[in-house]
Amino acid sequence: MSNKIFETLKELHIPLTLAQCVLHKHELLICGSYQQRACYSYHTIKDEYNKLISNNNKDSNQVTLLSFGGHRKHTLVMKYTSVWSYISKKLKKSNNYNEWIPLTDNHNHPIVIGRDYDDYKGMRAVIGGSNNHLLFITYQPNNISVFDLNTFKFIKHDTLPTDSIICFHSFISNSENRQVQKMMKINEEKNKQNYHFCYYYYR
Repeated sequence: MSNKIFETLKELHIPLTLAQCVLHKHELLICGSYQQRACYSYHTIKDEYNKLISNNNKDSNQVTLLSFGGHRKHTLVMKYTSVWSYISKKLKKSNNYNEWIPLTDNHNHPIVIGRDYDDYKGMRAVIGGSNNHLLFITYQPNNISVFDLNTFKFIKHDTLPTDSIICFHSFISNSENRQVQKMMKINEEKNKQNYHFCYYYYR
């Protein structure tokens, strides 16, 4: 394969291993990595990186990020607003924007996503459902779980029809305006609606 079809992007100043990324508009959010807690935003147009820092400005274009799993089973949430919009201003910690904080219920009790015996190493998750209230989690060896973000409870556990061990794979939601080959179908019993996801894994 010719290297001419690839474009070399600006390198991050620190090496990252097993990093998890989320696309948000023109930003690729790099949410830490192995033994690296710092998070970064790569601006796809500016071809620049910026470290995520706390922001006290409530942006209508915010996105909520969720981090869970790990050796000691953590569950954290971040309300993210673009660091590029305020890069020339002095930012300070306020309202927990762009800062990882524990996920809590309506009574401020900590929420832990994951059962004690689940190994979430290399897991992937997407949000779906009629009100974007369901968290679909795929993890090794070939498991899928559905967690309700409104009730903070698991509502389904099942296995995927594959002989491969699922780990560090790709798992995405099939949006209406994007034609992606259907590879898995989840039926939400409440509304009798089908939600489609794509799962990719390479041996």
